[in-house]
Amino acid sequence: MTRIAIVCKSQREELARILPELIAWLRQRGYEPVLDQEGGRYTSAAPAVNGAELPSWSPELVIVLGGDGTLLGAARIFATAGTPILGVNLGFLGFLTEVRLADLYSTLEGWCANCYEVDERAMIHCELWREGVRRSGYEALNDVVVTKADMARMGDFAVELGGKSVARFRADGLIVSTPTGSTAYSLAANGPILTPDVDAMVVTPICPHLLTLRPLVLRGDAALVVRVESVPNLGLMTVDGQQVVELHRGDEVRCCRSSHKVKLVRLSDGGFFNALRSKLSWGEL
Repeated sequence: MTRIAIVCKSQREELARILPELIAWLRQRGYEPVLDQEGGRYTSAAPAVNGAELPSWSPELVIVLGGDGTLLGAARIFATAGTPILGVNLGFLGFLTEVRLADLYSTLEGWCANCYEVDERAMIHCELWREGVRRSGYEALNDVVVTKADMARMGDFAVELGGKSVARFRADGLIVSTPTGSTAYSLAANGPILTPDVDAMVVTPICPHLLTLRPLVLRGDAALVVRVESVPNLGLMTVDGQQVVELHRGDEVRCCRSSHKVKLVRLSDGGFFNALRSKLSWGEL
């Protein structure tokens, strides 16, 4: 039996209509759907399990019904399994979830007919080290953000690359992003846009005290350390804008290229620059 996992955005009432139709469509073609718990709130037509357990069901495809945030969460869950992900936009921007709801079934027909490409996206692996001890590790598709917790005061941060000092600065924080994440928070902080196939990592300061401190583009295999030298109260590490960890003075966030990649299913010919133009109005007169 070929299974297909369905991951849903929370609090979207239209799922009560979408999910039964989608489940019936998949079963007519010999696929057995399995839902995350959010989807299970809207229908009992298919089994529903905790999202973290979905990879153990060995699905052939993951359908994400939501926005970019929903896809980011699914990407971290399925990265180790390498399961392709098809993003259907139920959110606002939909930069990663590029398939419109109106095109859901025509897109799935293309997937069933093997008329698709898989776009592999690099991830960042980050670890929190405290007093020389590794405390935790995470995978990020977009970015890892190190900031101070108090909004009106800056923190002191240090950056090292390959064991050598790069900079010590005062700022609201720092963003370490993948090429995929270069069009997210990093872009809002005046970081550069990287095409997804570039083997690189972007380091973007957030509101630095010195105007001469500019974003850096590093090799994709760089070993980067961000150290919290001083913060007014607590610091925070945020992974893909969803996982939040408290940081203390002296903590180190160590970032490198992940051994895992996210596989995004692409069927349209629009490409990356079409998404920039249509979603971000980039390059338009």
